[in-house]
Amino acid sequence: MTLKDKNLYYIGGVVRDEILGTTSFDTDFCYEGNAIEYAESKGLNIIKKNPDFGTVRILFNGKEIDIASTREEDYPRNGHLPVVKNIGCALSSDLKRRDFTINAMAKNTVTEEITDLFGGLDDIKSRKLRILHKKSFIDDPSRILRGLKFSVRFNFELEDETKRLQEEYLNNINYDMSYHRIKKELYETFNLNIGKAYDIFINDNICKLLSPNCKPIKINGEIISNAVSETNTENPFIIYYAFLNIKDSPIELTRQEKRILEWAEKLKTQQAGNNTPKESILIDKLRREFL
Repeated sequence: MTLKDKNLYYIGGVVRDEILGTTSFDTDFCYEGNAIEYAESKGLNIIKKNPDFGTVRILFNGKEIDIASTREEDYPRNGHLPVVKNIGCALSSDLKRRDFTINAMAKNTVTEEITDLFGGLDDIKSRKLRILHKKSFIDDPSRILRGLKFSVRFNFELEDETKRLQEEYLNNINYDMSYHRIKKELYETFNLNIGKAYDIFINDNICKLLSPNCKPIKINGEIISNAVSETNTENPFIIYYAFLNIKDSPIELTRQEKRILEWAEKLKTQQAGNNTPKESILIDKLRREFL
C-alpha cells in the first residue's frame, strides 16, 4: 500500500534519485495545500505536527513519513534561516525556493507526472548543477556545500553561471550566517568519505566559508579517504576537519569531536593510551606520514 492523493507529490531528492537510478536516502512528500489538514482529513496516524512550517509526521505502513505543505520563504537576513509564509501555496511557488534545478522537481503520486519548471531533467542528462536564481548563494551560503556534496556524490559539475556566482560569493563572503546549517552540510559531505570532496573544498576556496584565515593542510583527499575506510569510523567528518587547520572556526563541535582533536594534539608529544580515540590515532598517523 502506498500513500496517494492527487495533490500529494514526491519532491526533491527522491525524484532526482529515481531518474538517476540510485538509492535515495529519504522519501520526501509535499502536499499542494495544507499537509496537516490533509493528514487529519484522511485519518492518518499523526505522530507530530509543526504548524509554523506546515509539516506533519505520520506513521504509515510501519514507517515514519514527513509530509510538507507547499510554502514560500523569505530571507530577511542573508545567510540565516528563512521566514516561512503562504503555507498551502501553489506547487510552482514552492518549487521556486529550492536550491538546484535537479532538486526542484515533483512527481504526482497518482498520475506519476513529473513537474519540472526549471530544466532539472535536462541538467540531470548533462550532469550539471544549476541554481534557480542569482541570489541563491547570498540567501543561503550552505548551498555551496550542498553543491559540493551533490557534485562528488553524483559526479556532476557546476554549470558556468552557477560556478561564476559561487566564485563571486566566495570572494565577498558575508560571515554573518547560520553556521549550524554550514556544519550540517559539511558533516554530510565529508561523511560520504569521498576524497575528491576535500580537494575541491580547498582548491575552489570553499574552505573560506569557515574563516577568512582558513589555511588547510595540503594533503590529497584520497589519502584521507583510504585511511578512513580502513579505520571503520562512524564519523569521517572530524578526520577531514582536523586537516582544515582552522583555529577560529565558528562551527560548533560536539564534545566527542573536540576530544578527538584534543587527543590528536596530545599525540604529538605523548603515546596513545587505551582510551585514545581511534580517530585521533589516525589523524596523528597521517600527519606524521604525509606532512
